[in-house]
Amino acid sequence: MIHLEVVIHSPHLHNGLLGRVGLGSTQCTQELSTLNMTQSVTALCAGVLDPSTDKDLLVVGTATSLLAYNVDTNMELFYREVPDGVGAMVIGKLGSDTTPLALVGGNCSLQGFDCKGKDVFWSVTGDNVCSLTLLDFDQDGENELIVGSEDFDIRVFKEDHIISEQTETEAVTSLAAFNNSKFGYGLANGTVGVYDKFQRLWRVKSKNRAMSIYAYDLDGDGVEELITGWSNGKIDARSSRTGEVMFKDNLNHAVAGITEGDYRMLGRSDLICCSVEGEGMRKGYNMSGEVGIRTSGVGPGTLSVEQDNFREILSKKQTLLLELRNYQGSAQFSNPAQGHTQDKQIISQEAKTRLQTGISINMGKDHIPPHVEITLSTNNDMIIRAVLVFAEGIFKGETHVIHPKDSEVSSKLNVALFPQKDVPIDIHIKSLVGCKGSQHYHVFELTRQLPRFSMYTLTTESSQPCDSFVSCFINERLQRIAMWLNQNFLLSEDLEVSFELKVSFLSLRNNSELTVTMFPDGRLVINTEDIVLAGELIQSLAAFLNLEHVQVVAEFPLQYRRLEELMQKVIALKEARLRLGAEMADHSGLIRSLVVRAEDARMMDNITKMRKWYSKLSEVNADLNHGYNIRFNNHTELVDALKEVNTIIQKAANLRGIHYVIIVIFGKI
Repeated sequence: MIHLEVVIHSPHLHNGLLGRVGLGSTQCTQELSTLNMTQSVTALCAGVLDPSTDKDLLVVGTATSLLAYNVDTNMELFYREVPDGVGAMVIGKLGSDTTPLALVGGNCSLQGFDCKGKDVFWSVTGDNVCSLTLLDFDQDGENELIVGSEDFDIRVFKEDHIISEQTETEAVTSLAAFNNSKFGYGLANGTVGVYDKFQRLWRVKSKNRAMSIYAYDLDGDGVEELITGWSNGKIDARSSRTGEVMFKDNLNHAVAGITEGDYRMLGRSDLICCSVEGEGMRKGYNMSGEVGIRTSGVGPGTLSVEQDNFREILSKKQTLLLELRNYQGSAQFSNPAQGHTQDKQIISQEAKTRLQTGISINMGKDHIPPHVEITLSTNNDMIIRAVLVFAEGIFKGETHVIHPKDSEVSSKLNVALFPQKDVPIDIHIKSLVGCKGSQHYHVFELTRQLPRFSMYTLTTESSQPCDSFVSCFINERLQRIAMWLNQNFLLSEDLEVSFELKVSFLSLRNNSELTVTMFPDGRLVINTEDIVLAGELIQSLAAFLNLEHVQVVAEFPLQYRRLEELMQKVIALKEARLRLGAEMADHSGLIRSLVVRAEDARMMDNITKMRKWYSKLSEVNADLNHGYNIRFNNHTELVDALKEVNTIIQKAANLRGIHYVIIVIFGKI
């Protein structure tokens, strides 16, 4: 949907007192005014940007620009070109700087503008920025910038350094900061959750998409809830501690945004929700109870207490009826002709049943590629009828169901796993176990964790290590390094070392080799062509040994050559960009000259010359259109090249330890 105007609602003007209208771009009708834009609006934010006043300013972002606008005075504060685009915005103070900034996230870039439009902050991140929020993450009294991006990562910036990085399963489309160190997040796949610093407290997933999230104390207990607006119009409030639903309501259309403000001029904030069709809802709270008000045209309000109680009782009834049917089915399953002997034997066998699990590496065969395999088996003749596996980032939809055919049912079942990223993964398993031919089964639930580097198998084939490596000196015993390998790789038996450690692994994804060598003098060498894998190994080892910074020597010739190629390409594209800009300026001067000549000929009734000049004007216009396409392609290639340069720098920065890893790297990588 293309948004070319911003609607401003001023409820305090309901008596007909209107603000100023000017600039030819603002129209005002009683409480509503509109700010017309020449480009599609990609981000919108309001906050105190000017430290000399306590009034909020409106900041509007587009694909190429940023506009700061004073609604009260109907004045434009500043207009800035932003070549990387504006994907997300937040207004507030960052770090030790006491001046409020409009922080903007675009294509791999982060920028901060003050009230005069001066660019006072700049940094880079791994991918296109989808969401931003400010939070005192480390509780030191200064705000850090939380950044959600398309590469599934949530990064915490302390000024221009990254101090935390969490990987999720989809693009991070929404972020919301709480009053403490907690923050909420929403993903493109319908997942919402809450982190407290580095620990995720809870997460839930819906078939609908979370359009907007907000932190708001809905019940007045001093603890903010996570308010979520969904694509189906549902609005719910969940406890930030447990994720329990505490309130829910519905709009008739998808939620467009959620915010808070003293909307009714009562001296306290209301929660304000708006749908994509302009439908609104506002919720407030006072000490006497909850106050809820809807605008006209909105569907049914909050469910009454009686309806909630009825629904709860009905759910309990359904559960009891299902349990009763299970008991009746078990009674019919027993064989009266043999008395209760067989039935007692079955019940005794079921009670002694245990579900056993094992994790191993399967090298694959035929059309099945190598993978990690979980083997489920029972300790007796009981069969496994079906298995439900839940795991983040492995299955589409995060859930996988295995239901063997009747002829293939046995007491053993294998589940193939293909992790896409090198992260530790919790595998939650529910298995239906029972007698063969039975219609009723016991549900076994268990959880196993895959090691971080489970997609690498130990190999005994000795080969010459590759030229690419990262090395460092670590003052630790060999046994500690072996313990780290045992915990993070999927090994059939634990490694035992005495004098020197050297192990080789083979990637199940692309058959690339990985060698880890630890010498008696403390020098650790990791040989791999994959700079991302090398960085993740260093990060994992630093976390295991509690090292905040690791001095490394790295050599990745392929990455270095690629970086040189990209820098040459960037230089050539920038030169072409300047040349195209100069040509456009020349064409602009020619257009003015041709228009004047054509109009002069028209005033003199010289139709022949007028047609001549307008014909040339048409040719120049065609050249301009062609030049625009060239500039557009040039800009796209330049952005892609700079994005790849930034990605290489990010990969190299991960080789340097855990905290403050984003440092500009010069020379060879």
